[in-house]
Amino acid sequence: MSQSQPKAVVLGAGMVGTLMARDLARDGEFQVTLTDRSEAALAQAAARMQPGMQVATRACDLSNADTLHELARSHDVILGALSSHLGYEALHALCQTGKPYADISFMEENALDWHHLAQKHGSTCVVDCGVAPGMSNLLAGAGVAALDEAQNLEIYVGGLPKERSWPFEYKAGFSPADVIEEYTRPSRLVERGEVVVREALSEPEPMEFEGIGTLEAFNTDGLRSLLFTLEVPNMKEKTLRYPGHIEIMRIFRETGLFGKKLIQVDGQTVSPLAMTQALLFPKWKFEPGEEDLTVMRIVVSGELGGKPTTLRWDLFEPYSHSEQATSMSRTTALPCTLMARMLLAGKVQKPGVYAPEQLATIPGLVDTMLAGLASRGIEYRATRS
Repeated sequence: MSQSQPKAVVLGAGMVGTLMARDLARDGEFQVTLTDRSEAALAQAAARMQPGMQVATRACDLSNADTLHELARSHDVILGALSSHLGYEALHALCQTGKPYADISFMEENALDWHHLAQKHGSTCVVDCGVAPGMSNLLAGAGVAALDEAQNLEIYVGGLPKERSWPFEYKAGFSPADVIEEYTRPSRLVERGEVVVREALSEPEPMEFEGIGTLEAFNTDGLRSLLFTLEVPNMKEKTLRYPGHIEIMRIFRETGLFGKKLIQVDGQTVSPLAMTQALLFPKWKFEPGEEDLTVMRIVVSGELGGKPTTLRWDLFEPYSHSEQATSMSRTTALPCTLMARMLLAGKVQKPGVYAPEQLATIPGLVDTMLAGLASRGIEYRATRS
């Protein structure tokens, strides 16, 4: 490899991290290193690289700040595909390195807490840079900026198996632990300018989507940074599932099967959540080649030129046979790799920690992102009414 090539390191060798490495290595523009603490995960990822792709692998402890600092020193751009429980501390460590960082970790904590730390050290970090959060944020920000006054923001998103199957009507296209987090974390919405809290899995409503039929939309805590970065009096994000799944998950939660507090069973100390995960996750696993799809709709409504105006983006993305990759992994990974390219090119000039919606007004950034995704076969269909 040419020494003039920029060096990129991907943190996490799961489905999403593997696709990040593949996308960066595809055109030979980058020297790519894929890291994970699991040798097995790295071997599996290496086997998924296409002929001619050169991706180095390295086993290391990505929960260790010194390791993250060392990786940052030896690379030009960093991409994060870590699970939610590692994301916040990894971001804290990387904010101190002065290197650009694009991340998709679904962390519970407020990533923007580290904004001033990143500014101090000259690091530019973009978090929540997947599909949702991610493209949902970016397009929401673009929609709000395009209107004279935005009054409502609605986001609906779901990753689903193409073929429904009993009993769960669902399989997990990303970390199953993060899925359960969606089902238990209280949901924050904005109503009449005030943040309100609803129970996760609450307020289900049927919705029709072309090419798939009826889905159920229900509250999850998906607005995240949008609660604080956009001034829209009414905002909500709902997750989409096949009808029937939500009721099963509500029963599981009510029974205590998602509980983290240790309990005693026949003299043994048991974590209900750990037990549920051990039994449930194998049933939520996609088999090799099993097809999934991603559905998303972003609706921003308000006024433009004194007239009621609605801006809408729709995504219906199936499994990719050519890539042999799930829809959810592609729609999550590729916005992050495109953002990493833009960070390295200086498209985002100011150090700090940013959510995607905060970058939507940078000239050309949204168009560059949409064009990059379209060139990779992911099309967002925009309409205005």
